[in-house]
Amino acid sequence: MKNSLFNVTAIASTCLGLLFTTSCNKHEVAPVAGDATAQASNAAAASGASAFVRRAHQYIIISASDKLPAGLEGKTAAANGRLTAQLPAIGLATATSTDPGFAAKAAKIEGVRSVIHDFSYQGYNPQPRTLDATAANGAALGSANPFYALQWGFEAMQVPQAWATGARGQKVRVAVLDGGFDLQHPDLQNNIIASESFVPTEPAQFMGMGFSHGTHTAGTVAALDNNLGVVGVAPEAKLILAKVLNDNGTGSFSWMIKGIYYAVAQEADVINLSLGAAIPRSSRYLDDNGTPDNPADDVLVNETREIQELLVAIGKATTYARQQGVTVIAAAGNDANDGNHDGNLVNVPATSPGVISISATGPMGWANDKPGTSLDRMASYTNYGTADVTFAAPGGDFVYPTNELVNFRGFRSNVWAFDMVLSTNRAGGYTWSAGTSMAAPHAAGVAALIIGKHNGQLAPAQVEAALRASADDLGKPGRDPYYGYGRLNALRAVSQLQ
Repeated sequence: MKNSLFNVTAIASTCLGLLFTTSCNKHEVAPVAGDATAQASNAAAASGASAFVRRAHQYIIISASDKLPAGLEGKTAAANGRLTAQLPAIGLATATSTDPGFAAKAAKIEGVRSVIHDFSYQGYNPQPRTLDATAANGAALGSANPFYALQWGFEAMQVPQAWATGARGQKVRVAVLDGGFDLQHPDLQNNIIASESFVPTEPAQFMGMGFSHGTHTAGTVAALDNNLGVVGVAPEAKLILAKVLNDNGTGSFSWMIKGIYYAVAQEADVINLSLGAAIPRSSRYLDDNGTPDNPADDVLVNETREIQELLVAIGKATTYARQQGVTVIAAAGNDANDGNHDGNLVNVPATSPGVISISATGPMGWANDKPGTSLDRMASYTNYGTADVTFAAPGGDFVYPTNELVNFRGFRSNVWAFDMVLSTNRAGGYTWSAGTSMAAPHAAGVAALIIGKHNGQLAPAQVEAALRASADDLGKPGRDPYYGYGRLNALRAVSQLQ
C-alpha cells in the first residue's frame, strides 16, 4: 500500500458532442458544421490552443533533493516572499511575491535548486448549442444501463468479456485530476470517496453551464453499473476527484502537481490525467515591462531555463507517484503533433517520467452499421510519435464527412455523433465527446480492472507489463508512432494474471 502523503497547445477533449438531458429528449452540441473541414476547425478551437503564460507573482521552489530545506518558510519570508504550499516528500513548494527580485533571492537559499514562475495553460473552452435531434426508445437497448449499447469502446477493448472473469475494479482507487465534477451525479455519486479542489476560489463541484470535462472522464473510468445511463470500464472502482482546472478550463502546473501529491496521499492506485500541454523546449519573448508604448525598457527574456526546471518539477511529482505504487496515465494530446519530427515540443505530463501516454482511436461512420467499419482507426487529431505514445485506447472522432441523421440502437442523431465517446456530464446528464482526454480514462479503467483482479495490490511496473503483453499490436509490428505497443485489450489484460 502507498504511503499517505512562447506558445503552448493544451490537451483536453475536443468537446464536440451531444449532451443528453436527464430525460434524453433534447441534446446540445458544441459547434459543428456540415463538412469535415469545418468540424475539424471547430475541434481545434475547442481543444484550447493558447499562450503559455507566466503567472504573475506565483512561483515554484524546487529543492536540490527530494526534501525541502529546513526553515524554508522563514527563509522565503526573508527573500520577500510567502510560502503558499509545501510538498515535502518531493522537494517542492509554492510561493507568492510581488518583489521582482524574489526568484533570484530565494534561489540562494541553501538546498534550493531553482525558483521559477508557475505557468498556466488553457485546457478547453466548449460552446454548446442546441441540436434538433431526439432520442427514440432509449430504454430498449438490451442492457440494464440504457446507453451502454452506444459505448463502442467497450466492444473494441473487450470490456464485457473482462467483466465476465470477475474483474470490475473492486478494491481499486482511481484519482481523476481534471476540471470540476458533478459530485451528485447519480451514475457517479456512490463511487466517489474523496474530492478536493486545488483551484483557488472554486469548489470541486463543477459550477459552469457548459460541458463538464471532469465529469465525463470520471464516468468513463467508473460510472456505476446501476441501471442508469452509461457504465464505466471499472464500475466497482472508487473515485478520488481532484479539481486542477477551473470551470473555464484554465489550469496551472502547480495545481496539477498538488493534485498528484494529493492523490498519492489518498492512496490512489491509478491517476488519470486528461490534461496537459505541448511545451516548446526553448522559448524567448519580449517583456515590455508594463509599458507597451515605450520600447526603451523592453527586455528579451529567455524562458528556456524556466521551462527545463518546470519539466523537472513535474517529473518530481510523477516519479514520486510511481515510486509510491501509483500507475499514472495521461492523454497524449489532440494536436496531431508528430513527436518523431518535432523535437522542440515536449508533451507534459504525457511524456513525464513514469507516465503511460495514451493516443486515441475512433471509428468513422459506426452508426451506418456497415461490415468492416473499424473501431481501431487512429483518430484524426491524436498526437503521435514512437517515444510519445505508450498505448492507444478509444477516444472517438468527429470527421465523418456529412451531417445526415440516422436511427441507431434506439437513438436518432447525426452519424458523426455516434463515433464519439458517450459518458456522464453536468446536472446528471450525459454527453458525447472526442479526444485523447476520452482515451486516457478508458486506459485508466483497464488498469483498474487489472489491479482489482490482483486483489487491489499490483505495482505500476506489473500493471504496465500486463498492458504491454496483452495489447492488440496494430499498425507496424512492435512499438509504432500511433498505437505505441498496441490498442488496449481488457480481456487479455486481466487474463495475464490468471
